[in-house]
Amino acid sequence: MGLTSWLTVAVFAGVYVLIATEVVHRVTAALGGAVVMLLIGATEPEHAFFSKHSGVDWDVIFLLLGMMLIVSVLKRTGIFEFIAIWAAKRARGRPYRLMVLLVLATAFLSAWLDNVTTVLLIAPVTILVCTRLGVPVVPFLIAEVMACNIGGAATLIGDPPNIMIGSRAGLSFNDFLVHMAPIVVVLIAVFLLMARVMFRSAFQYHPERVEAVMELRERDAIKDVRLLAVSGVVVVLVMVAFVLHTTLHMEPSVVAITGGLVLLAASRLSPGEVVKDVEWETLAFFTGLFVMVGAMVQTGVIADLGEAATNATEGELLGTSMALVFGSAIPSAVIDNIPFVASVSPIVEEIVAASGGTGEAGMLWWAFALGADLGGNATIIASSANVVVIGIAEREGHHISFWKFSRYGLVVTAVTVSIAGLYVWLRYFALA
Repeated sequence: MGLTSWLTVAVFAGVYVLIATEVVHRVTAALGGAVVMLLIGATEPEHAFFSKHSGVDWDVIFLLLGMMLIVSVLKRTGIFEFIAIWAAKRARGRPYRLMVLLVLATAFLSAWLDNVTTVLLIAPVTILVCTRLGVPVVPFLIAEVMACNIGGAATLIGDPPNIMIGSRAGLSFNDFLVHMAPIVVVLIAVFLLMARVMFRSAFQYHPERVEAVMELRERDAIKDVRLLAVSGVVVVLVMVAFVLHTTLHMEPSVVAITGGLVLLAASRLSPGEVVKDVEWETLAFFTGLFVMVGAMVQTGVIADLGEAATNATEGELLGTSMALVFGSAIPSAVIDNIPFVASVSPIVEEIVAASGGTGEAGMLWWAFALGADLGGNATIIASSANVVVIGIAEREGHHISFWKFSRYGLVVTAVTVSIAGLYVWLRYFALA
């Protein structure tokens, strides 16, 4: 690597330390890091702001903005309070039962929707129901976002890296279901067992609060029936468009921002009031992070990491598959897995072709997808969904520090990636 590449790594590492130690706010650190990347020539404005592969991912930004507008309107209908009361009643007020219910719902939804969309819909419900029952909010949010990252690995549309992998490798929706869904089911089951131990201090049962919740009627929580009906129509159309976006040839970002603006217009609410609920800090953080990671892509740092991890096995399939599972999880834990997959997938494509094409060697794509998807649970900046949940929690007064998240995330990542490696070995080698 040249001098600029080393400077790029140094700047990124410095910003990472600032975010981890919380010496300065993460938004200030990310935006400051982006400015430094531009000043040292690690990237240029035309790449930082206009490049699809090494700049700000505007699809993600506008997807987030559109869904935040929808969620802002939905909050005014009372539907989140309705679902919170319903969930608390179904769990009989038992915190672990509630976590199981929310984790399973999150994992299922994330397989069919973008994981960012899923957490935007689930997180407000979680905060409300935990507040009602008097249990800590943070462990539930962390559990949900981790379940979201795991569940999203099951399908082509569940996680953005999967969409990129499917596009480059020519893999269908059914291909992902056959190869990824079985291990995801196992991982969710394992995660629920881990959650029972990791978050045991959060399972506080308060009989008086539970009794008060059990006496509530869900229907009383609905504040605006007309707005709920309009919102329901828009949300259903948006969700259908998400699922069919490859058939419709319409980017999820276009679907989300269109749905958000249509709902805002139909709601008759003050745009100023609705826009106040948008997580602007989260969007700014993403912008800075994209520019920094784009600089890593532009200078070749990420490609060098991916190439080193895969070339170390000298083309041997089992070794290469293990290198892809574990070698993809590590960088994905440090940087957002979207730009990582975008920059390394061409290398994987070359390795697959050199190893015999899409036949036996095609399983390397599944090893790559599992490592990249599951590595997103390690730190708060490893996945877009993580960043969104941290922003939502902070806005509601629940701070989730870098190390608080990583204390659980690193353990979950280590266990799930190890199980994924075992799955790859069993399915494609031992039992093939």
